[in-house]
Amino acid sequence: MNNGIFETDRHGWAELLPPRQATAPLRGEHRADWAVVGAGVTGLAAARRLAESRPDQEIALLDAREVGQGASGRNSGYAVAVSHFGGGFSRKDIDEYRRVNRINQAGLTLLRERVEADNLACQWREQGFYHAAADSRAQAECRYFCEYLSALDIAHTPLSSNELAARLGTNTYQSGVHVDQGALVQPAALVRGLADTLPANARLHENSPVTRLDHGTPLRLVTPEGTLLADNVLLATNFEAPKLGFLARRLSASTLTGSFTRVLSQEERTSLGSLSDWGVLSLHSGGATVRLTVDGRISLRNTAEYNGGQLLSDAQLKQRQETHRESFERRFPHLAHVPFEFAWSGVEGISRNGTNFFSKAAKNVFIAGGYNGSGVSRGTAFGHALADYARGADSDLVRDCLACAPASWIPPRPLVNIGAYFTVKKRFIGVGLDR
Repeated sequence: MNNGIFETDRHGWAELLPPRQATAPLRGEHRADWAVVGAGVTGLAAARRLAESRPDQEIALLDAREVGQGASGRNSGYAVAVSHFGGGFSRKDIDEYRRVNRINQAGLTLLRERVEADNLACQWREQGFYHAAADSRAQAECRYFCEYLSALDIAHTPLSSNELAARLGTNTYQSGVHVDQGALVQPAALVRGLADTLPANARLHENSPVTRLDHGTPLRLVTPEGTLLADNVLLATNFEAPKLGFLARRLSASTLTGSFTRVLSQEERTSLGSLSDWGVLSLHSGGATVRLTVDGRISLRNTAEYNGGQLLSDAQLKQRQETHRESFERRFPHLAHVPFEFAWSGVEGISRNGTNFFSKAAKNVFIAGGYNGSGVSRGTAFGHALADYARGADSDLVRDCLACAPASWIPPRPLVNIGAYFTVKKRFIGVGLDR
């Protein structure tokens, strides 16, 4: 479904899954105690928390697309427990590092509990992942990262180029580190599973974009085919919050692209080192994210650009795939014969200063978002905490979320377009062999 304002396409992790019947759009007039807008990991966590804590109340969850077609189903599937803060290690920022990691770890725990309780078939692999460096700038970052991990007593294993090659089957990386905490997941399968196992009093309507939010008592949400009156609204729309009048000068977006290979043969998988599956995050901000998935595909993501918060066209994807191909064959020359089967694009919410958003945005309206590429675990924690905050409950997690630094101001168009373009381009300075 492409409604113009909230576009989608059929390129992404969801296309690797069996077909699924979407829930019915919102039609006619409805009433609910709570409305949650956005059925990604944040909205799903918020809706579940509300439904479980208020079992006698009705929660309506609206998404502009089908579940798995938004940003939560289009990322690279890393549920991060330990964030990488670029640049030299700063001892004065240790408390901030710990606060962010507490949020990450809370989200990881919530996801683990749901995956285990509902036996979600989402390729959940909680074995940590690799942070690796190929070129000189990333190798310096590797030293900073290891200093930070040691200072915070985070379990990790520094690795040489030979050790990385033995595990990953590529000679690209010159240094790296394995961080023990963290999970890899099939992101579209995860959000589908979370959506399909919501409590009975949380009602999901897909293909129901909220085109207008009228403030009043109650609040009124308008979709193409219906209206919803709700006492409280939780916005979990991430980079699309400005479309409803929120964070217009604080939140922007970056469009990323990646490709999947076909399923590798057993011989091809054996050539990729000693592990059955793995994930690598580059220690350069513009470096490639590479995975060997449980089902035997290589996924590689290595472009990011400002595109007005939109997905890329088929023609644009074909062009970006040339960059994916060059990066793939440089890493795995012995697999140069393996074709790509899919290309995808996805949009992440970003702020100029890397902060997140968690607040009361208006009377009875609450908002969370802007995860700067770490949304699987952090977005889950924010959604859970936002539900508690909106219903007046306090917790350590709520306080950690409220402690996010204010976002830097973003100028209006056309200056924002120029600024966002150069901000994203800056990520790739000195990327070299890490791309």
